[in-house]
Amino acid sequence: MTDHPNQRDFALDPEDNARLANLCGPFDEHLRQVELRLGVEIDHRGNLFQVIGEAAATRATEKVIRALYAAAENEPLNGAKINLHLAESGVDALAEDAEGEAQEVVIRVKRGVIKGRGPNQARYLHAITRHDINFGVGPAGTGKTYLAVASAVEALEANRVQRVLLVRPAVEAGEKLGFLPGDLSQKVDPYLRPLYDALYEMIGFEKVAKLIERNVIEIAPLAYMRGRTLNDSYVILDEAQNTTVEQMKMFLTRIGFGSVAVITGDVSQVDLPRSTRSGLRHAVEVLRGVDGISFTFFTSRDVVRHPLVAKIVRAYEAFEQQDEAAK
Repeated sequence: MTDHPNQRDFALDPEDNARLANLCGPFDEHLRQVELRLGVEIDHRGNLFQVIGEAAATRATEKVIRALYAAAENEPLNGAKINLHLAESGVDALAEDAEGEAQEVVIRVKRGVIKGRGPNQARYLHAITRHDINFGVGPAGTGKTYLAVASAVEALEANRVQRVLLVRPAVEAGEKLGFLPGDLSQKVDPYLRPLYDALYEMIGFEKVAKLIERNVIEIAPLAYMRGRTLNDSYVILDEAQNTTVEQMKMFLTRIGFGSVAVITGDVSQVDLPRSTRSGLRHAVEVLRGVDGISFTFFTSRDVVRHPLVAKIVRAYEAFEQQDEAAK
């Protein structure tokens, strides 16, 4: 928020309590969604609304709220439909302009409140609320996947999406999957364990099992994504450094209306054959200038595991830099 915020007041006519309830959502959840996306504060009493923020953001907010109020007359609104209206309204360009003014994002899940630790994690969470496609790139232990899963759980519980997909490429980290028993899904299951663990911590073992059984939460290898179109979904691609260029393009073109995608990875830990280019490295080069896509880059300073982990990451980084300089 700027030091000199702009205030915008307007009324929605005709006054209709049923439409207003539909517009605002339970406990004003829909308005909070608009606030996060546009970086504003919204207050209302009945059909009288007040929006505080940057001038361009308050104008865009009034436009969005009026459009949603018109839609509320003929259809029940939910989180996914609010997200779709926001995407169609062209607010992403406005979000790009305000990127440096990240407000704190608080995620509420079963285990309690989750907030970004440090400015980079805060920017990451803020970017996820304002973009449909987000990249989190950096070393292990920086919270990239954990925060993405937390955001997905909150979006699901607030009905902003209808399902959550957690995806990883089936690439061996120095071990051969072919010798393990079972089908492909069972072979890659151990590689998906960090995603399961985050889900269990946030919403509990029994609820996770029920949601997986109903396909509300789907955990799958990347190969299963080909040919699908993912609407009203929250999709997390973890270990993205092990995608090929073709796989990354395939994944990104699966994203449909009302969906959010978060792609996480560490370009220093690529397990692909030496002759194969990492799809994550390629995507960072190709997509950096595309509106509506956010990039958050983490460093060893953002590691939130044991203090030795940050030292280990820095030691490897220094060694690799020396190795490159010697070549």
